[in-house]
Amino acid sequence: MKTIFRVAKTELKLLFYSPIAWFLIIIFMIQCGFVYLKGLDNIAMTLEGGFKIPISVIGSIFSGGQGVLSNVMGNLYLYLPLLTMGLISRETSSGTIRLLYSSPIRVRDIVLGKFVAMVAMSLVMVGIVSIYIVTSYFTVNNPDTGLLLSYMLGLFLLLCAYSSIGIFMSCLTTYQIVAAVCTFVTFGILYNVSGLWRGVPFLRDVTYFLSVAGRTDWIIAGLITSNGVIYFLAIVFMFLQLTIYKLKTGMETTSTWVKVSRYSLIVIVTIAIGYISSIPQLIVYFDVTRGEVNTIKPDTQKTVEDLGDEPLEVTGYANILGGFMEDGNPESYQLNINRWAPYVRFKHNIKLKTVMYYDTLGLGNGIMKSNPGKSLEEIVKKMAETGDMRLSQFKRPEEIRKMVDLSQEPNYYIMQLKYKGRKTFLRVFPDNDHWPSETEISAALKRLLLAKIPKILFVAGDLERSINKMGDRDYRALANLKNFRNSLLNQGFDVDTISLQTDSIPKHISALVLADPKTAFSGVETAKLQQYIDNGGNLLISGEPGKQALLNPLLKQFGVQLMDGAIVQTSRDLEPHLAAPFLTGTGSKLYPPLEGAHADSVVISMPMATALGIENSSPYTIKPLLVTDPRKSWLKKDKFATDSAKVKFEPERGDLQKSFPLAVSLTRKTKGKEQRIVVAGDADFMSNIELNRFNMRTANFAFNTGIFSWLNYGEFPISSYRPAPKDTTLLIKREQVKYFRIAFIWVLPGIMLAIGALILIRRKRK
Repeated sequence: MKTIFRVAKTELKLLFYSPIAWFLIIIFMIQCGFVYLKGLDNIAMTLEGGFKIPISVIGSIFSGGQGVLSNVMGNLYLYLPLLTMGLISRETSSGTIRLLYSSPIRVRDIVLGKFVAMVAMSLVMVGIVSIYIVTSYFTVNNPDTGLLLSYMLGLFLLLCAYSSIGIFMSCLTTYQIVAAVCTFVTFGILYNVSGLWRGVPFLRDVTYFLSVAGRTDWIIAGLITSNGVIYFLAIVFMFLQLTIYKLKTGMETTSTWVKVSRYSLIVIVTIAIGYISSIPQLIVYFDVTRGEVNTIKPDTQKTVEDLGDEPLEVTGYANILGGFMEDGNPESYQLNINRWAPYVRFKHNIKLKTVMYYDTLGLGNGIMKSNPGKSLEEIVKKMAETGDMRLSQFKRPEEIRKMVDLSQEPNYYIMQLKYKGRKTFLRVFPDNDHWPSETEISAALKRLLLAKIPKILFVAGDLERSINKMGDRDYRALANLKNFRNSLLNQGFDVDTISLQTDSIPKHISALVLADPKTAFSGVETAKLQQYIDNGGNLLISGEPGKQALLNPLLKQFGVQLMDGAIVQTSRDLEPHLAAPFLTGTGSKLYPPLEGAHADSVVISMPMATALGIENSSPYTIKPLLVTDPRKSWLKKDKFATDSAKVKFEPERGDLQKSFPLAVSLTRKTKGKEQRIVVAGDADFMSNIELNRFNMRTANFAFNTGIFSWLNYGEFPISSYRPAPKDTTLLIKREQVKYFRIAFIWVLPGIMLAIGALILIRRKRK
């Protein structure tokens, strides 16, 4: 061990007694400073412009696409080859390697000593980055310490791996420039090798293991895994051992077969170590982030663990003629593994596979019309060749239709989950997030566990709002729009309609929705509704101004009435009939995401709503969910023009100005359970148009989801909501950033330059 440290000490002296090490350190410090200050300045400018930062400031500055670590790790190839190129090639070119061979020093000690010197150099570079990390404690509020430490670990492991590669390249030639070029090339190969043989199952696993691209992603995200750390240690072992064997061949005469066998054995052992360490059952996880943001929520963990030891099969179907084919092509193999990794962590026998096919089902004849004179096979063959694939890799239409029925699904990449003979679909979505979130995945998993899927029935037959139309006032987006992640269908529910005139209400549904009926109920319909209520069924009733006479007789038993008139709310830009009530404390507890909306005073949009009158004597416990702002709104008894910007408050005509409830919850104990009912003085808050309103900040989706979650006793959906990060503001102003710029771009590099110059001058004098 002493010999190793003596070699390392000698090597460090050679590094720091030459200008190249000081030059690279100063350039590295300036580069980090520029990137750090740019990120800090951009965030300060955003905050001072009156905008909020919804994401972690620390994450944005350090690990974002243009962050410090992303920039540094992407440019390490500019530094390491110049530092490692002379480690051994200097010895071979000058002839001193023969003296080392003849000395009582082992080759292993020589190589390890030089590697220890590079580890020390790596610590210097990590120390430079830590300057900006420590500075963040004085510039950012509540930085995540665990995440910052994980940043430094990821950078250090990558530097050590690169150093071992550089040492090996240095032993292959007597020319330092050639060694540097070889190191450049090797870095390039190891970055791009994962793109080779992606269609061959075993080989793609091997090439992915050998690739360094993306290997630090999980560590940079704050999730330290045993296989991730072992990967870097295995790379260090492989290249150092290759270096040792290469130097030993200069001391002994061996056959080519022995040389090849030695090198092959090292590579095989390294791959075996990587393969064994990647077995899901053997991986150990450390989520060091605040709030464990890289770990699925406890409710989701329970759902995954409830699946037990039975395997879960996830089959992705990718139509080359449909959307999001990139999710199912061979290049997406490792990406999909990473997407499912948080769930494999808790259930090791999740089996992923992909079926590629072509089918015009759901596309019409457009594809054939746009390619006249060509058969479907010819069209697909051309498309496959464009993507470097073969026609034989795709199932024909008749083959895929025998395997799975996708006739009612959007023509996108889609996954089918199979467990104990049960099946359910898991969809991707044409939005910014694209991939199903933890909420949608957990809903699909839980559906596989339940013997009876929670079902919501919407009453139809009296001109109620339709769940099958995309009209402005209809409910398809909320209810069953398959390519919309927030629809109840994608949140775990089954959704359907029921005619009270012809059908009986099933006993075990989650909730019945009565939304804005236009005609009076018949005796048969009234009797069925009353029987459902008496049996303790959960219910959502929404009405509109002018429909009081239709619903008030039914609502009377609850102690709630739709009041005459409509809510007027003053606004500089919006129509006076658009009510924007706030969530109450009770309303915010319906669903976790609503807690943040309540704290931020986000409203629910309810155009042309009426207030609810609450009687003191009611068999139900009544709690307001939404209330109006008495400073801006009132109940207008007479009709008013909705396109007018000015509507007067006229108390002499019966107008009332106070805080009115626009939605209430009702509960009572009956039939051995808690009956839950929601009554709303508006039916538009669930409509397609209100769920896509962009001229005001609303929480309609979360509120609607919260209502149905509450009516379903929280069984669906399984919320993946996480509180906003704490480090979203700065402790400094933009004006103060310039002082940091002087310190990081001029003062610190100047100090390093002065120290380096002093050491070099004193060395030269000696």
